[in-house]
Parts: sequence; structure tokens; C-alpha cells
Amino acid sequence: MAQKKDKTYLFEEMPIPKAVIQLSIPIVVSSLVTIVYNLADTFFVGMLNDPIQNAAVTLVYPVMLAFNAVNNLFGVGTSSMMSRSLGSGDHEKVRRCSAFGFYGALISGLLFSLLCTVFRTPLLGLLGADEMTREATSHYMFWTVCCGAMPAILNVVQAYLVRSEGASLHASIGTMSGCLLNIVLDPIFILPWGLNMGAAGAGLATFVSNCAACGYFLILARVKKGKTFVCMDVRKLKSLSADVVLGIFAVGVPASIQNLLNVVGSTILNNFTAAFGASAVAAMGVAQKLNMIPMQMGLGFSQGIMPLVSYNYSSGNRKRMKKSILFAGGIVVPFMLTVTLGYFLGAPGLIRLFMKNPEIVDYGARFLRVMCLGSTFMCVDFLAVGVFQALGMGKNALIFAIARKVALEIPLLFLMNAVYPLYGLPFAQLITEVIMAAAALVMLRRIFRLEGENLERK
Repeated sequence: MAQKKDKTYLFEEMPIPKAVIQLSIPIVVSSLVTIVYNLADTFFVGMLNDPIQNAAVTLVYPVMLAFNAVNNLFGVGTSSMMSRSLGSGDHEKVRRCSAFGFYGALISGLLFSLLCTVFRTPLLGLLGADEMTREATSHYMFWTVCCGAMPAILNVVQAYLVRSEGASLHASIGTMSGCLLNIVLDPIFILPWGLNMGAAGAGLATFVSNCAACGYFLILARVKKGKTFVCMDVRKLKSLSADVVLGIFAVGVPASIQNLLNVVGSTILNNFTAAFGASAVAAMGVAQKLNMIPMQMGLGFSQGIMPLVSYNYSSGNRKRMKKSILFAGGIVVPFMLTVTLGYFLGAPGLIRLFMKNPEIVDYGARFLRVMCLGSTFMCVDFLAVGVFQALGMGKNALIFAIARKVALEIPLLFLMNAVYPLYGLPFAQLITEVIMAAAALVMLRRIFRLEGENLERK
């Protein structure tokens, strides 16, 4: 009972700055640790000074990005539904949602592994692997995807479920434990003084660390049994109702489609880059992973406030909901501007941390300088999409996803590569982010105005 009161206090009474910080900071820190572990793969593989090994890590990235389609379907969709059900006081529905999300992620992860194993050969060609990079790419994909899809997906989805009831710290500890283990294992598995497995070693380290993170969440569920709304009881699936499934899919499907479109965009980008050789692919991979640091920070804040926004929307406290969104935006935008300046000025040195090859440093610095300019605009877009997901406005999130990729970024990749081969590719994302940020501000203003009118009518 005391725990339920603590959760209610966080969502309903805790000062907004403290509530936003308490929910968001663990996710941001967890996201940064996740990026560090992603960069660790690139860093330690880069120490081999072999562009082919580094290219293998980059070429498999779209498939690993596709994990997020399942993560968002059962993670974002379920956590949004759980938080809204908490706000309306329907605790049994929260447990049914949790069970559906857990087993949906488990089965989907196994199917993902099976399909990628059966169709591995044509998939490698689709990803842009050629005769030089095929073997290294195949070995890396074996551990990260063929073996590792299920623990990677289940790890993230369980973190979403835990986070939905305000336990951001536990969610972050679970995620970070796997990341830190990965960083420790990387040099042992990758480098000549260890197992000397190269890119395959990076994949094996990732697989082992995701299994460990899954173990943490399973143990947490056992320890907190009866004290948490997160439920893995398969019997809850028998009492599933259409409103639970439809409520989860209303948010989860658009979020999933958004990530599938990200995979398409990333695959097209890699194929265009691959035409310029392994050094260009390796440089693009390093630049993308460095650019993921500000991206994940913006995403962390937008995901962090989702439970707070969902709860207060369902409980009818629209003023608190609006203040939470504005406070989060007021923190993340100035911070992103500072990060952008640092990235732009320090781009060559940042690339050089991972690869000493002068050609790769030159390519990577030029890519990163353009990519980082879109970070502030991107975080505004993420904030708006996070609000759509929190309020159950899956249709709005889907429109944004289609506009971002289908209407803007993918056509711009073709256009910019034709106008300015290779070096024009990062401009496609920058132009897209500027346009989408403007649309995001318009939509947020509209939501605030409509909710304000609803409040006045009440």
C-alpha cells in the first residue's frame, strides 16, 4: 500500500522539476551508457585498424535497428497503456497489459532470430555486404541477430514495462548492467591479446551482455512479486480483452512502423555509402554512432516523461501534463545546442578516437559536422512524438513517421547523393529534422490549445 502511495505522489503531487528529473535522468544516463557500449564495439574493433571489420559492424546496424520495431510495438505500446491504466485506477488491466507485452516480445524475438537465420545469405546482400566484407559481416550478425535477437528485444521491453509505473531507476540499472558487461567483454573477445575474434567477438560480447540484462529483470520481477504491477503470469493472457490489445497496438504499431522506416532509410544510406568503399562505410558508421549520443539523450527525456504525461492525461490533470512537457523541452533544447557546438568544433578529434586512418577521419569529420546540426531539431520532434505516444495518439505518431521517412528523408537521400555524391547524404537528415521540428511545434501548440479548451469546458 505504501508503494502505491509513493507512485501516486510521484505522478500527482511531486514538484514537476523533481518528477521529470527523477523519471528522465535514469533513462538519459542509461541511454548514454548504451551508446558508450555501442561505441565500445566501434572503438575496440577500430583498434584492429581494419576497415573491413569496422564496416561489418556498420552494415549489420540496420538489422539491429529493426529490433526497435518490436521494442516499440510491445515496449512503447504496452508502457503507454499501462501508465494510462494506472492513471484511471484500473490495476488489473495494468497486469494484463504487462503480460501481453512480455510474451509478445519473447515470441517476436524468437521469430526474428529464426527468419534472419534462414534468410541470412540474401539479407547480407541487401545490407550492402560485398565479397570483401561478407564474411566479417556474417560472423558479427550470427551473434548479434541470429542468436541475440530475443535477449536484445526482451531486455528493452522489460525496461519499458518497469519504467511505466515510475521505476526508472530499476529499468536503467537493468539496461546499464548489460552495457557495462559488454564494455568489459569487448576487448577480451575482439583484440589479439584475447580471443582475437574481431567483429565476431563484438557480436558475442553483445549477446552475452543482453542475456545478463534479461536475467536482471527476471530476478527483479521475482523479488518484487506482489509489490509491482509488472506481471509475467501467462494466465493473464486468458483474460485479455480487445480494448487492451487495441490500446497497445494503437500506440505500438505506429511506433513500430516508424522504426521499420528507419531501417529502410539506414539501409539505403549504407548502400549509397558502400559504393565509395569500406573506408567510407566505416567513417559513416563512426559518425552515426557519435551522433546517437545527443539523439539518445533527446529520446531519453521524451521517453522519461511519458509515464508522467500518460498518467496525468488519464487522471484529468491537464495543467500538470502541460507543465511537464514544457519543463522537459526547456532543459533539453539548450543542452542540445551546447552539444552541437562541441561536436561541430571537435569533429576530427572525435572520429580520430575510433579510427586513426586519415581517410576515415576526413570522411567522418565531414559527415559528423552535418549530422550534429540536426540534433536540436531532432529532440523537438522526439518530444512531440513522445507526447503523441503518451496520450495514445498513435495516428499522429504514424503521420509523423511517414512524413519523416517516406515524404522527406528517403527521397532526400536519393536527391542529395545525386547532387553532391556521398558528402550530400548527411544533409538529407538535417533538412528532414528542421522541417519535422517546425511541424512538431505546431502540433504541440494545437494539443495544448485543445486540452486547454477541454479543461475550461469541465
